[in-house]
Amino acid sequence: MALNCGIIGLSNTGKTTIFNCISNTKAEIGFATKSNIISHSKRIVPATVEIVDLPGLSKGGQGVGNKLLAEVQTVDALIHVLRCFDDPNVPHSEGSIDPVRDMELVDLELQVRDLDLVTRKLQRIEKLLKNGDKDNKRAFEVLTIYKEVLENMQNARTANVPEEDKKYIQDIQLLTVKPIMYVCNVDDASALTGNKYTEAVKAALHGEDMIILAGKLESEIAELDEADRALFMEDAGLTEPGVNKLVRLAYSTLKLQSFFTTGPDETRAWTIHVGDTAPEAAGVIHSDLQRGFIRAEVMSCEDFLHYGSEQAVKEAGKFAVEGKNYVVKDGDIINIRFNV
Repeated sequence: MALNCGIIGLSNTGKTTIFNCISNTKAEIGFATKSNIISHSKRIVPATVEIVDLPGLSKGGQGVGNKLLAEVQTVDALIHVLRCFDDPNVPHSEGSIDPVRDMELVDLELQVRDLDLVTRKLQRIEKLLKNGDKDNKRAFEVLTIYKEVLENMQNARTANVPEEDKKYIQDIQLLTVKPIMYVCNVDDASALTGNKYTEAVKAALHGEDMIILAGKLESEIAELDEADRALFMEDAGLTEPGVNKLVRLAYSTLKLQSFFTTGPDETRAWTIHVGDTAPEAAGVIHSDLQRGFIRAEVMSCEDFLHYGSEQAVKEAGKFAVEGKNYVVKDGDIINIRFNV
């Protein structure tokens, strides 16, 4: 599965700068690159993260058209870029720098849209209540919970609704039910430690996922070749490009992980959900592998890199044969045995 994220935020937050530096930088694929020294694969296929740069939002719905919000509805998660830097040459649409206020403004725009969607579905369901169908009654109760949450200017993801009842909102694709990550876009000097603006965001989010990223600095890093990039980051005190942190945050927020297949033809990373079993992982490769699953031959990428070959991993007793109930771990190398 390809991870699909949409970048949102007010105008002049630097979100397009961050989008461009993500587009120009490949996140370190670690194992796939190193394992090729062992596997000598003809090609490497890393996990894919698709990032969509959405038009800037603004207070009062200006620029928040149906087309924009329809695009937001199609993504798996949102990346909200908050302006956490001062620059007199780049005016702010609200006249001052206040990322917490900006966060609330964007939330409100999305909440208003969601409230409209929920209200309209409630009206449709209400007309069906006369037939006494229990499912319609439960749908009405669940939608009413979401309506109250949104009317209180809270995001739909905070609604106290059992997992099995979330099916009643799947068709309307609420915007504020989506997982969200926050990127505090700072000046170069604040890239390592943050600043007063990032501290305010951290306090407001109460532990929700956020990272600090210097968009302008990251865009300069993205334009360099690999050798110069390492030196530039070292001079800036950075250990890795910000895009790496963002991709890890996205995987963590969406509870995703990767497993690998490797051989002379191809080394590939596959994206699955945390908690998926071996047959479910096999199904990501091909439905036939899940349907005819017999067993999974498993070793960790750390052991493969450490011992230098599959045979050496086996000799070290680190190679396992697992059945249908095996829960795949992040970084597993798997060979699926199947029969259809």
